[in-house]
Amino acid sequence: MDCKIKQARLAAGLTQAELSRRFEIPLGTLAHWEKGDRQPPAWAEKLLLDAINRINENK
Repeated sequence: MDCKIKQARLAAGLTQAELSRRFEIPLGTLAHWEKGDRQPPAWAEKLLLDAINRINENK
């Protein structure tokens, strides 16, 4: 399974720790999402992807 959050994070040049700190998402939660162990709520994934993509666009 491809993780959209991980793909967006890498495209924006962010580490898990940076993304965790910037959006106040527990690092463990983010890691579980990226590994596919857990799924973020659809609304949270959409908001996070939109925010990460804006970061990437402003690079």
